Amino acid sequence: MDRSRFASFCELIRYPNLIFLAIIIWVMERVVAKPLIALWNPVTPLPWWVLTLLIVAVVAIAAAGYAVNDYFDIKIDRINRPDKVLVTTVFSKDETMRFVYILMSLGIMAGVGVATWAKSWTVGFIFPIVAGLLWFYSASYKRQFLVGNLIVAFLAGLVPLLILLIHMPYSGIWLPIYGGYALFAFGLTLIREIIKDLQDQVGDRELECHSLPIVLGETWTKAIVTLLLIVAMAGLAYVGWFTPKLAESWGAIQKYITLGLLVPLAGDIALLWSAKIPSDYRSAQLLIKFVMFMGVMSAFVLKNYL
Repeated sequence: MDRSRFASFCELIRYPNLIFLAIIIWVMERVVAKPLIALWNPVTPLPWWVLTLLIVAVVAIAAAGYAVNDYFDIKIDRINRPDKVLVTTVFSKDETMRFVYILMSLGIMAGVGVATWAKSWTVGFIFPIVAGLLWFYSASYKRQFLVGNLIVAFLAGLVPLLILLIHMPYSGIWLPIYGGYALFAFGLTLIREIIKDLQDQVGDRELECHSLPIVLGETWTKAIVTLLLIVAMAGLAYVGWFTPKLAESWGAIQKYITLGLLVPLAGDIALLWSAKIPSDYRSAQLLIKFVMFMGVMSAFVLKNYL
């Protein structure tokens, strides 16, 4: 694969998103789980090779999901983002599908390796199920009313929960922490996916998709996203100001939540209502991605209070 095709392949599999996924897993294990593990001697931290396998499993299956999404979205992408169409221009459909099979197989095999170490059938089943969900999401679910949005949000929330499932004996003790990160990932991803539907509504309408903006209209969709953003802000404020252990440590945590999460989310509401063209919605999307990144990085602030 020459350099230009390699660059196109990296674009096809959305390499910045894959890097972010790898960071999430590393942070959830080494920054969040490690101090918790120190409190419970019977719990075994993930050896570096198991953590590497886990990252490979998640990243490979996600990469396959992005590739198969482009495979099924050729017509929509020709309308919404004609300069970004890679399937049929750089890679043939058969070649793209080979990428999908190879990446999914690699991800599932790496996932089985993690499950074998963890002695968990549950973990082992997750990876093929996720691969199947991503396939059917791209082929059908994403065109259905809200179903596709909820599937992507669910899968995003599942990423931090993987660490919880691998350390199953103490999952009940750690559930509030990992559950909080999973809920954060679910909510913010759901918001981002709906904003993405606002951005892509021209092509989606042309091909008779049933996204929120097409079914309910742009104004009602903006109102729903605004409500979801307000709920997310209220939840984050509750965590910072009313969670007993965090509320006692007034200062760094509250400043981080305010400046790193609440202010950008409020700004996103303003961006959303002023948006008129696809590039405006893209800016609102990128701001949500920034908040998600800041949410993950909050682990470095919170680790002293776990």
